[in-house]
Amino acid sequence: MDLLRLMALDRGDLDIVSAHVQDAVIRLGDISFSGARRQFTLPMNRFVWEKAPPRRGLFRRQGEYERRRSVLHFDRVTSVKRSGFAQADEDAVLALLAIRWSVTDDPSGTIDLVFAGGAAIRLDVECIEAQLTDLGAAWSTPSRPDHDKG
Repeated sequence: MDLLRLMALDRGDLDIVSAHVQDAVIRLGDISFSGARRQFTLPMNRFVWEKAPPRRGLFRRQGEYERRRSVLHFDRVTSVKRSGFAQADEDAVLALLAIRWSVTDDPSGTIDLVFAGGAAIRLDVECIEAQLTDLGAAWSTPSRPDHDKG
């Protein structure tokens, strides 16, 4: 079993983490922020892009794709803001599209978690310090995320 463990300490690292968590699905009630530890935690079911075969034609075998239970956490978080979704709906599911970094006062900045449907979470951070960890075995899924569908 190949479990992924990535650490991000700069923008380039964060771009790599973003690519690995693109199309992850996240239950809103699982997201947490500890102000005392200054840690934002995002448990997710991530699509395993690194093992996805290239798309070829209209026909492909069912179950050739994988998802894994993973957790992404950010340290040195000073504040969290949300937009585009109701915090009270703990069973709502968000689809993560990208993670973006903007410098405010180097090394401080903002990390934007961009979700489908216009939802977003903004983290104000002292610096980039994040870790993505797979928690266990993969399971098969017949569906590959498709951003070309209208």
